[in-house]
Amino acid sequence: QVQLEESGGGLVQAGGSLRLSCVASGRTFTSYGMGWFRQAPGKKREFVAAIYWRGGNQYYSGSATGRFTISRDNAKNTGYLQMNSLRPEDTGRYYCAAGGRLDLSSDREYDYWGRGTQVTVSS
Repeated sequence: QVQLEESGGGLVQAGGSLRLSCVASGRTFTSYGMGWFRQAPGKKREFVAAIYWRGGNQYYSGSATGRFTISRDNAKNTGYLQMNSLRPEDTGRYYCAAGGRLDLSSDREYDYWGRGTQVTVSS
């Protein structure tokens, strides 16, 4: 059984930073991609960033480009999302997903999801 557990969310003022972590257990994902998605109340889940476990190619949404950085530590089976210059519109529940293969920006590509961690950015 695969489990993903996110952590690192919280309340931060606009302009601040947070670092999210996603620990995968039960299986290694070195051949696939890992992604971060977020969902604000009343809105659809949207892509934030993704990375392949092997090779490290990174992908970002337009909103995340230049402010967020995705990374991974294969030895720890852990992915990270460093978020800087946070804005109120970044508020939402952030989900880690694993098992992505082709279009890592699509949530349909992923087999496994965590329960999410809440990020709230105050103005």
